Amino acid sequence: MVFKRLLGSLGVGGPTVDTVLGPAPVRPGGALSGQVHLKGGSADFDVEHLTLELVARVEVEHEEGESDGVVVFDRTVVGGGFRLAEGETRSVPFTLTLPWETPVTELYGQPLGVVLGVRTELAVAGAKDKGDLDQLTVTPLPAQEAVLEAFGQLGFGFRSADLEYGRIGGTGQRLPFYQEIEITPSPQYAGAFNEIEVTFLAGPTGVEVVLEADKRAGYSSSDTLSRHVIGHQDVRDWNAEVEGWVRQLAEHRGSYGYGGTGYAGQGVPGSYGSYDHGGAVGHEEHRRSGPGVGTAIAAGAAGLAVGVVGGMVAAEVVDEVGDFFEGDDDEGED
Repeated sequence: MVFKRLLGSLGVGGPTVDTVLGPAPVRPGGALSGQVHLKGGSADFDVEHLTLELVARVEVEHEEGESDGVVVFDRTVVGGGFRLAEGETRSVPFTLTLPWETPVTELYGQPLGVVLGVRTELAVAGAKDKGDLDQLTVTPLPAQEAVLEAFGQLGFGFRSADLEYGRIGGTGQRLPFYQEIEITPSPQYAGAFNEIEVTFLAGPTGVEVVLEADKRAGYSSSDTLSRHVIGHQDVRDWNAEVEGWVRQLAEHRGSYGYGGTGYAGQGVPGSYGSYDHGGAVGHEEHRRSGPGVGTAIAAGAAGLAVGVVGGMVAAEVVDEVGDFFEGDDDEGED
């Protein structure tokens, strides 16, 4: 990555900035480290602050349909209060903690189509410019990975992932948006669901797993949701656990003809309800209609050997970060 000259409010001849993130994989709730490299301009400048923003591309539902917006979901000052001399080079190291609900952007090295970035704001002499944007790659927590792996082992397929603006009522959600990982049903449940949407809401002590089943035509028109809480260090038979969750969804409101027989996994904890997702047009319009950035993900029944089978390839997802945020201003930052 080369130095990026700040040509906006700082003017030609101002300092340049380049933020380099550490190479280690980052997980939700984990530490993101790196350095901000500065190079002085054609005069001395007083650096008031260096600030890193975590930004996400989020889908927003409204009466006219859906649109994409940019949300800043974390902001950390990592330096400032010094003079940068003409032509001087300086590096400012940083370490910040990602929010626990930071979305997952890849699984086993394959991108899921979720666009996250780290944007650097440099403020000097009363002016500021957001002149550097870097892709943020986030891998799942062990508990999240275990649940997704179980879905793959059970024959479910991964379709796409996106970020939805709004809140899921009845949960401990903190961010103003949530991630949905859309999966196709296994052959056993193909008659019950079009898809199941998985949302992880992680916290310091564990992960809330919210499942929403989009039921086939001919059953109740409202989607069925369930919520389950798992610990970060839980050791379970995850295939049996996830199978129990799905079977409960299928049996709920009599949407599938199991009748509760032939099932040995009794007492699987969970709760049901029509959670309020906080969308702009209400829960009845909550249904998602497609992948976040056009990426289709397939998973094999023998495990989550995830591969991109349609839409973007990995390099194109990287390009999408810069293309989407280029020229972005402060909209959606509340």
